[in-house]
Amino acid sequence: MTNSPTDPFEHLQQTYKTEFNRRVDRYFKDVNGNGDLSSPRSSLKLACRITDNDNDAMMNMRHNLFFNVIGYSRKNLAVVYGSKFDNAPPVAGHPQLFFVFSQDDSASPPEESPIQHEKSVRLMKFSCASGNAKPAITKANMTEIANEIKSSFLSGGKGITYTCGNKSASYTDPDNGFPKGNYILVNSKSDGSEIYQKICNVIDVPFYSDRVLLNDPDKPSTTTATAGKVTILGKQVQNRRYRPVAVLRFRSAYISLGNLVPPVFLLDTTLRNQSLIRYP
Repeated sequence: MTNSPTDPFEHLQQTYKTEFNRRVDRYFKDVNGNGDLSSPRSSLKLACRITDNDNDAMMNMRHNLFFNVIGYSRKNLAVVYGSKFDNAPPVAGHPQLFFVFSQDDSASPPEESPIQHEKSVRLMKFSCASGNAKPAITKANMTEIANEIKSSFLSGGKGITYTCGNKSASYTDPDNGFPKGNYILVNSKSDGSEIYQKICNVIDVPFYSDRVLLNDPDKPSTTTATAGKVTILGKQVQNRRYRPVAVLRFRSAYISLGNLVPPVFLLDTTLRNQSLIRYP
C-alpha cells in the first residue's frame, strides 16, 4: 500500500518549491548561489526563488515574475507572427467577386471626382482553374451569381444606394470568403450590415450579424470646404477629403480569376463593359 503524506498541502508546497527553484537555478545558472543585490541579474534570481517563509501571495508574485514578466513560460517556443488561433483557409486560387459603388455625377462637387468604392469577396466554393480540390467556376455559375446580384443590388431599374462616411464596418468569415482585414466605409453600422448581408445572399452563404464590427475613428469626415487648400509649386490645390459622407450607388460587379485572365463582368449598369446578363 502506497504511503500518503501526513499533510498534503505541505507536501504540495515543498514539491512546488523544489521544482520551481530548480528551473530558476537553471535559468540563472550564471549567478552563484541564491542571488543577492550585487547586480541586476543576481537581484532577479533572488526575487524569483521561493523560500520557506513565503506566503501564498509572495509565491504567486515570484511565479508571475519568473514565468510571465521575465518570460520563462515562452522559453523554446517558436516565434509566431500573427495569431496562433488564425487557422483561416487560404483564399488564393478562389475567384474574387467585386462590387463597384460610386457617387452620382450630379452629387459630386465640381472640383472633385465622384467617390468610388469597391468591395470584394472570395468564392470559396469554386477554384479559378481546373485540377484543384474545389470545382472550377463555370460560365453557368457566374450567370447564376449575376442574376442574384441583379435581384439584390438593383431596385426600380437602378443600383441600390448606401451612405459612406468615416466609419469602417468589417465582416470576418474566412470559411465563406471574408478574410480578416476587409472592411467597407459607411456612415452607420446598419448600412454596413445591409451590404454584407446582400453579398452573403448573392453567394449563398450564411450571414452572421454579430460578426459585423464598426470602427468609429475620432477624426471626423471632411468636406471640400473643410479640407481646405494647400499651395504646391506656387498653385493652390484642393486637399484630399478624409472619408467624406456621400451616397454611393451600385454600378457593376465583376469576377477576377487572377493571372492574366481579363475580369468577367457579370452586370454593368454603366454599360461601359459587356456583361453576362443584360441591364436593365
